[in-house]
Amino acid sequence: MPGKKVIVGMSGGVDSSVAAYLLKEQGYEVLGVTMQIWQEGEEEGCCGLSAVEDARRVARLLDIPYYVLNFKQEFQKAVMDYFAREYLSGRTPNPCIACNRYVKWEALLDRARVLGADYIATGHYARIEKCANGRYAVKNSVTSGKDQTYALYRLTQEQLRHTLMPVGSYTKEQIRELAEKLGLPVAGKRDSQEICFIPDKDYAGFIERYTGIRMPEGNFVTEQGEILGRHKGITHYTIGQRRGLGLPMGRRVFVKEIRPRTNEVVIGEGEEVFSDSLEADRVNYMAVPEPKIGEAGRYTAKIRYGHKGTACTVTRVGEDRIRCDFDEPVRAVTPGQAVVFYRDGRVAGGGTIL
Repeated sequence: MPGKKVIVGMSGGVDSSVAAYLLKEQGYEVLGVTMQIWQEGEEEGCCGLSAVEDARRVARLLDIPYYVLNFKQEFQKAVMDYFAREYLSGRTPNPCIACNRYVKWEALLDRARVLGADYIATGHYARIEKCANGRYAVKNSVTSGKDQTYALYRLTQEQLRHTLMPVGSYTKEQIRELAEKLGLPVAGKRDSQEICFIPDKDYAGFIERYTGIRMPEGNFVTEQGEILGRHKGITHYTIGQRRGLGLPMGRRVFVKEIRPRTNEVVIGEGEEVFSDSLEADRVNYMAVPEPKIGEAGRYTAKIRYGHKGTACTVTRVGEDRIRCDFDEPVRAVTPGQAVVFYRDGRVAGGGTIL
């Protein structure tokens, strides 16, 4: 809606930079903001010191106001504490989903209102649509290769109502071409692939440093309890993992289950890591209204970001619980990760896998 004020979360990357340009071209009053979430002295990452400099250069070129806002406290509580707590409990969290819900949206939207803005915007490859039933939903981007809807399933109706995602109508190639045409200094900047606060991907090392807790060694076991060897601590493993086990089995084996109470990591054969169903809590309904307990619906569900999706029946089985029964078995259902179910290219809802 031209004439309205929008705050664009600028990470210093090409996607959010072009998002700011597109919204200005559409007639919005655009303010650029980088969320300061890093620890002192860190240079890299999607919101590190180098990102601030890149975002500031883009804002200057686009002739829009630019601010750096401190979200360290919100990020530590909603993302880093949660990440460590889940791993210590034998689960595998998705910090980007938590960051989107509680930092990039909830905290930023609160700050945007103080600044008199009508909307917030990001460079996510997704689109927002108002459905025929009056509800707002995240819709697949035009490019399946970069689609980021999976990580946005926890956004609320109020947040979606005040969000713009202009990049979702373009492919990555088109965004880079537009950035080059505009002469944006970040046109060729590579995408960030790692978790921003763990650039070395040593999750177990981060958790030990962050919490001061050193997880003890324990046993690798079979489902029947046979001891196969010793593991380095449960924070080193996730469901479906094959590499880094150090087990001389003479065949390919995988992590099937993590048992924090007994400090055991269960090992299984390839076919043993497939499941026909799962249950999830922390459920958020998006394109569809909250169903009655016992009510079921047909969807396509993704159990991780890179999963292409499998047809399934989703049933609400409790106040905050759903069961997902798949038409075909799915590999490595991982507690702590999200199951996100889709219908007609829109996020219908999702939950955290139990």
